[in-house]
Amino acid sequence: METRELRYFVAVAEEAHVGRAAERLGMAQPPLSRAIAQLERRLGADLFVRTPRGMSLTPAGETLLSEGRAALAAVEAAARRTRRAADAGGRAPVVLTAKAGASSELMAKLLDAYAAEPDAVDVEVVLSPPGRQALMLRDGRADVAILHRPFDDLSGFDVDELAVEDQLLVLPSGHPASGRSSMTLEEATSIPDLPLPRWPRLDGSYPDGPGPELRDLTQVLQLVRLGRAAVVLPESARANLRDGLAVVPLSDAPRVTTVIAWPPHSTSVGVAGLVRVASRL
Repeated sequence: METRELRYFVAVAEEAHVGRAAERLGMAQPPLSRAIAQLERRLGADLFVRTPRGMSLTPAGETLLSEGRAALAAVEAAARRTRRAADAGGRAPVVLTAKAGASSELMAKLLDAYAAEPDAVDVEVVLSPPGRQALMLRDGRADVAILHRPFDDLSGFDVDELAVEDQLLVLPSGHPASGRSSMTLEEATSIPDLPLPRWPRLDGSYPDGPGPELRDLTQVLQLVRLGRAAVVLPESARANLRDGLAVVPLSDAPRVTTVIAWPPHSTSVGVAGLVRVASRL
């Protein structure tokens, strides 16, 4: 299977229409239709259900869409990392991505400990919005990532666990609920005047709901301080909270596992060194 065929297939699957996919790809519709039909014959599987209104994926098509996206991301990642290595003359920095505002203390310890290693390379830290770290690691914009189970998709990565912690509710100090010694997750999501922010899905879209869209943790904490929202965060977030905020432990929220993740095929000496240091912390 060629990457060209995969790109054709993913475009048709995402557009659910050959004509729109052809326009997106900058090609005529007949050769695109022939390419998809040829791909189905080669795989021995129907990938689409065709209707007058468009096309929908079969179970086999759903499988190829998931696998195809991963394969195309791997090709893109290989190209990006190769260009970065060439530009750096063989000593490219390690690009570490993490969620903005999360795991700050742990990352500071990791970077300080790694910098003290005799063979350490430069580490470029890229702080990105929630839900973007795994995508950046898959498509080569990052070499290693700090991720959080159960929120991030860790499939296809090698990981080392760094910390496991409980979650708590952050809310405005002075709010009637701030005096509680603990509450359940259901109670935390049911405070009428403090909606929880909406975290992005893997595709970048947001679920419906009354809470603000979570793009930046600092922004959300400002909304909490203003009495417009509450937010559920890992226990380690306490260290970064300022005046105007209170916390209430959550008795039944799932524990958060912070991991360092990297592609299993990575041959980067810098990534290996960073992971080795992280496993000692």
